[in-house]
Amino acid sequence: MITLLTRPLVLASNSPRRRQLLQECGFEFTTEVRPTREEFPASMPAQQVPVYLAQQKAECFRHDHDNRLILCADTIVVQDNVILNKPKHTQEATSMLSLLSGATHRVITGVCLLDGDRYTTATDVAMVTFRRLQDREIERYIEQCRPYDKAGGYGIQEWIGMVGIERIEGSYYTIMGLPTHLVYDLLKPYFAE
Repeated sequence: MITLLTRPLVLASNSPRRRQLLQECGFEFTTEVRPTREEFPASMPAQQVPVYLAQQKAECFRHDHDNRLILCADTIVVQDNVILNKPKHTQEATSMLSLLSGATHRVITGVCLLDGDRYTTATDVAMVTFRRLQDREIERYIEQCRPYDKAGGYGIQEWIGMVGIERIEGSYYTIMGLPTHLVYDLLKPYFAE
């Protein structure tokens, strides 16, 4: 089912998962990404980081002065009050997955919708529990899936999520990187009659 909007929608993300989810929600959109420094103040509470980063991505479009709606998102993984971003190399991915093994962590996704000069933001949190992972399972996953573009070093929809996750509290889609229920609500005011 196609959901028509009164304005053109731009997804400001390279994430194939976000594109897939937005398409499956029935929205027509284009994608456009502009370079953004994904940095945040060290003192910022983890809960605020994803929305802050999503808003920074949207800020790059603020002076376009066109009719487009800009949708941005950012996801972080938090374990023991430590933010696990995207791993830079195999050792970092191994370290992250070892930390998540046998434990429960938070996945926080923030979204920002830019309409002209107005920002509308929302945040969703999900809890994920991994069973105890064996070293060889972590090695195999990293070698085959190369999860260097994923917060916390894993994708829930990939092999490690299928065999390693015991429990989820919250939205599966938030963990994938786009809380579709929140995005739908953010875009509702722009639905065509």
